[in-house]
Amino acid sequence: MPLASELVQSCTSVFTLPDLHTYVRDVVENADATTEDLAKVLKLDPAISARLLRIANGPLHGASKEIDTITGAVNLIGVQAVKDLVTETTVGQTFSGMLPQFMDAARFWRKSLFCALVAERMATSCGVDNGERCFVVGLLRDIGHFVLYQTVPQRAQSALIEAGYLEASLAEVEQSNIGCDFAEVGAELIRSWELPVQLEQAIRCQLSPKDAGEFELHASLVHLAGVVADNEELEPNRRHEVLPFDSFAVTATQFATASLPALLSEAHDHLQDTLALIHPPAMAA
Repeated sequence: MPLASELVQSCTSVFTLPDLHTYVRDVVENADATTEDLAKVLKLDPAISARLLRIANGPLHGASKEIDTITGAVNLIGVQAVKDLVTETTVGQTFSGMLPQFMDAARFWRKSLFCALVAERMATSCGVDNGERCFVVGLLRDIGHFVLYQTVPQRAQSALIEAGYLEASLAEVEQSNIGCDFAEVGAELIRSWELPVQLEQAIRCQLSPKDAGEFELHASLVHLAGVVADNEELEPNRRHEVLPFDSFAVTATQFATASLPALLSEAHDHLQDTLALIHPPAMAA
């Protein structure tokens, strides 16, 4: 079975949804847009966010410290470079060899954004500084599936179906069927792009936050947000009454689960507002 690093090496592209790209481009090209405006819209998209962070942390800019927020990246590389990045982004490109039925790109994006919104709000609820970093980690939490659905789409889809049928952990089924899971693959993608190690480790250890060492707090937050996002994606009659949070993650973050209903309501409202701005009919479906 292939290693996660081998799948990443054979992955040829990530893509940006056309409607989202148009919205981002419009803001970027607005002469009156501030740095804060740019960062706010750029962080809506996993592909653009990852590329922007990769550029900011590259040798060209020689940052004195690792850049792990979109605001920091925009401030470092400048507005013109951001415009160039958005212009060069491949629009609507599907993965090589991946048929549309294997992955609903719009659904994937909505879930990623929802996870990011939940992670950011959980960070605030837990008194964690730098909520934007948690937003980025939540946004990239599931990026490993970009690679899996490009490189081994049939096996990735089979794992998803089998996990649902058996009501088993998707990661465990992926390990059995593919040889690695989405968290491991996502972390390898982040590492290959030479993004900050805290992002890589938070993604890699999201399924077992206690293994994240000094990055256990952010790994715990992305774990909690991921569990919430996965549960919300299920049909209402299949959702867990008690979410299967890792007890270590709850303890590490000191997250008050009683605050979850209000937090979810706020995240859903923000998500719908964002979708309405981008493309009401298609994205909000």
